[in-house]
Amino acid sequence: MAFEAEAGFGVAERDEWSYAPAVGVGPLRFGMTVDEVIEAAEILGQTKVSDCARDHAIFSPTWKVEVHRREAAPSPPAVTAYMSQAVGLLCLAADAAQGPQVAYDGLPLVGRDMAELESDAIACAEAMDVQFRIMPEGYAAPDDPGIVMRAQRVGEVLRSRPLFMVPRDGAHTEWDSLPSEEHHATEQCMVRHGVTHEDLLIRSQRRQTVDRHVLEVIR
Repeated sequence: MAFEAEAGFGVAERDEWSYAPAVGVGPLRFGMTVDEVIEAAEILGQTKVSDCARDHAIFSPTWKVEVHRREAAPSPPAVTAYMSQAVGLLCLAADAAQGPQVAYDGLPLVGRDMAELESDAIACAEAMDVQFRIMPEGYAAPDDPGIVMRAQRVGEVLRSRPLFMVPRDGAHTEWDSLPSEEHHATEQCMVRHGVTHEDLLIRSQRRQTVDRHVLEVIR
């Protein structure tokens, strides 16, 4: 199936990066050190390194590298990479407005209207006779544990900010490895957009019902 990402906001033309589960995204490979990420990210723009809060004692020290486009006016980083001392690069977040476009089986994932992306993800799963995953916010996304779909407010629209991940030291899953900065940013975004926890619960229950229906159709 052919899918098109919406135009009319953010960068004029996005770079297109490939994604390989448990391997990497674009020029970045999971397991890279901070220095290796900085070197590989030079093709996109300037980098800034900072420490991340250590929320759990079982996690080794973690850093983030924010990559800003050289030609862009002051704006959020196009890409944010997170590295831990133990496993190296473990998470890459693509900004909804400035980030490169990354597709999964032909489905563009970056900067999409969340509702439209959900519809396309379900349609793609049905067409390919595969399952889809339900994100904590209740949206449907590709059935890949290495993709955690988050929401980012761009203007008045909630758009997709995908995280491409591998489990980190001391964690069992990618969701357990979610950087606190990304978790808190999405929570604040949903609050500013007027989405309550009750809304998320209702939406999640609704999507679970749809998920069961799709699975029955597939079977």
